[in-house]
Amino acid sequence: MVATLDYSTARQNMIDGQVRPNGIIDQRLLDAMAEIPREIFLPQNLRSVAYIDEDLNLGQGRYLIEPVVTARMLQALSLKETDVVLEIGAGVGYSTAVLAKLVNTVVAVESDESLMERSQSALQELGIDNTVTITGELTAGYADQAPFDAILINGAVSEIPEGIIGQLADEGRLVTVVRPSRSMGSITLVKRVRGVSSDVTLYDAGTPILSGFEAKPAFQF
Repeated sequence: MVATLDYSTARQNMIDGQVRPNGIIDQRLLDAMAEIPREIFLPQNLRSVAYIDEDLNLGQGRYLIEPVVTARMLQALSLKETDVVLEIGAGVGYSTAVLAKLVNTVVAVESDESLMERSQSALQELGIDNTVTITGELTAGYADQAPFDAILINGAVSEIPEGIIGQLADEGRLVTVVRPSRSMGSITLVKRVRGVSSDVTLYDAGTPILSGFEAKPAFQF
């Protein structure tokens, strides 16, 4: 007889063993992560490892980011219930669902149609209706609905495009992992006040580069 994995216990173990011990104290965020069933966003062959502390390879160079990095990025955004948030690289929609529990509206941009379909299916199954998914180039963000109170670039980038920073509202916040080379990256928070942006480095993170945000080849003579 094949044992059935207890996902609810695995989810609580993720909170108690990974997320809380790594500085996550935002109770709204903890509650959202404890509520959202991470496994339903994954294909069947990955559901048994939904709660491990590693990035999960979704294929085509895309990943579901490990829980601690997701939690650290979302906590850094200091999200409010009234916020309208842009998520770039929504992937399978797990972080979209967590965001939806914390803010007013999530605008999720995704370039991969198969990932988008999985995301929309899971969000619908959970009855989450304050998100909208847009098909588009990730590096462009979504200027049509800017400015945003907060922006999550859901993966690592070699550098943060100024055009995306420009989509922040006054006192808006952006967070991503900046990884300019193959070395370890850093969770980086950008704040924009009166049109001027400043950034602070928060934590190391080995998050894979998000498709389209790779370093441009250096010019050679």
